[in-house]
Amino acid sequence: MAIIVQKFGGTSVADAEKIRRAAKRVIKAVENGFGVVVVASARGKQTDQLIADALELNPNPPKREMDQLLSTGEQQTVSLFAMALDAMGYDAISFTGSQIRMMTDSAHTMARIKSIGAERIHKQLDKGRIVIVAGFQGIDKDENITTLGRGGSDTTAVALAAALGAEECEIYTDVDGIHTSDPRIFKNAVKMDEISYDEMLELASFGAGVMHPRAIEFGKKYDVKIHVRSSSNETDGTMIIHEVPQMEGVIVSGATVKKDMAKVGLVGVDNVPGNAAKVFAHLAKAKVIVSDIIQTEISDKKANLSFMIGISDLAAAKKAVEQIKDEINCEGIFVRDDIAEVSVVGIGMRTHYGVAEKMFTALAEAKVNIDSITTSEIRISCAVDEDQAEDALKVICAAFELDKPPEQRSTSD
Repeated sequence: MAIIVQKFGGTSVADAEKIRRAAKRVIKAVENGFGVVVVASARGKQTDQLIADALELNPNPPKREMDQLLSTGEQQTVSLFAMALDAMGYDAISFTGSQIRMMTDSAHTMARIKSIGAERIHKQLDKGRIVIVAGFQGIDKDENITTLGRGGSDTTAVALAAALGAEECEIYTDVDGIHTSDPRIFKNAVKMDEISYDEMLELASFGAGVMHPRAIEFGKKYDVKIHVRSSSNETDGTMIIHEVPQMEGVIVSGATVKKDMAKVGLVGVDNVPGNAAKVFAHLAKAKVIVSDIIQTEISDKKANLSFMIGISDLAAAKKAVEQIKDEINCEGIFVRDDIAEVSVVGIGMRTHYGVAEKMFTALAEAKVNIDSITTSEIRISCAVDEDQAEDALKVICAAFELDKPPEQRSTSD
């Protein structure tokens, strides 16, 4: 029997009526002959409320206890979902992450999946049941409940699809797919029919909030077809797949903005082997996630080193570089906490020229100053003032005609 995994986010299960609507989606897949595994998030703003409850009692709660607490949101949802299906005449059973042996490491509040025991799920599917699994959570080797961090339910769903050999993983959300940019900022952004794993990973890493990067990584590694679609209508969404040849004809597939960023610069570091390693070893020890790194040689003896991080990691990053400052003979540290990053992404960049010129010209004409530039094979990112970030995104989208389907853009072959 072919298996399909369906994931429903918090807004899709926010109340009884939405749970019933989601249940009808599940029933339709069952009636089409699929064995269905559902992954559900906590309802609505429930996780935010649990966090608020914790902080009211303890401004710095132990991470283990936060995982114990936050995992209850998803556990409530899956039980309610199973009850709804039962009332509609379908046999369903719910499981927590620990009950299906979703094994993780022990990094509380940001754990990573190590393995999944699919046997229990297969047994229930063979009995004709719909299986509903709590997203966002697992268990470590010491039987402690762990959570996977932001976007954890997406990661749970794609990982389960990989473990079960599912035909597809459907991610139901409150948008109708992946758009060329954030439609809340660039109003005329259009939905993409398909996007490659690599493009989606870059977009997700640099601000697109529809999918979490770790879920995309799982999809790419295990070749899971991911279908991002709306929970409120029946239209097809966006397929995330391995790239196909015609994708290279589209120079830029999408643009995104990442706010709440900070830039830390180390000025006049001794330009000798090993100093960069020392800096980033301290940052890793402090669990600071670094996005972009720029090192510039200013003489044969000195270099400047800077990196971008999320604003939430700023305090930990400043503490880490202060600890290493003297050891690397750093002359000074500067910090910007008013910065954002705008990016364009497209696998067509590999075979086309002029993308950087078009992007920089659009920003210059809009009088947006560029603080720094970083690139990958399929991405160009510019750090800009945060108060100019949305304007920067709009002019970039206009320059690359991201208000049109790919075949109608002059920037496509």
